[in-house]
Amino acid sequence: MAEPLVVDDPALVAEVTAIFQSYEKALLENDGDTLDAMFLHSRQTIRYGVAEVQHGIEEVRTFRAAQKPFERTLSRTVITTYGENVAIASTLFHRPDFPNRIGRQMQTWIRTEDGWKVAAAHVSMMD
Repeated sequence: MAEPLVVDDPALVAEVTAIFQSYEKALLENDGDTLDAMFLHSRQTIRYGVAEVQHGIEEVRTFRAAQKPFERTLSRTVITTYGENVAIASTLFHRPDFPNRIGRQMQTWIRTEDGWKVAAAHVSMMD
């Protein structure tokens, strides 16, 4: 019989929260090397953006290389862990260059031999 799934182990939530905060810092600094290291280097990695789609780490890298720095603040961030190896980061974001719009971001993080990596991400905006 399988062990019961532990949801929101406090130590894991703290661990993934710290990594998510490092991701956000790298994003705002447009630190492409750090962001690249935080994504799963796989052709199965997927990122759906506000106006673009990337399938595979090479497409994510191409997208990231073309990005410019921007500002944003986060709200209602929730980190949920499922077992020891999967976490979901969900947050709302607010950008001064998109007034009256709310951004939404979700990331699926998985634990690998090299640490936690984003395997899938979705970013969207709403009025």
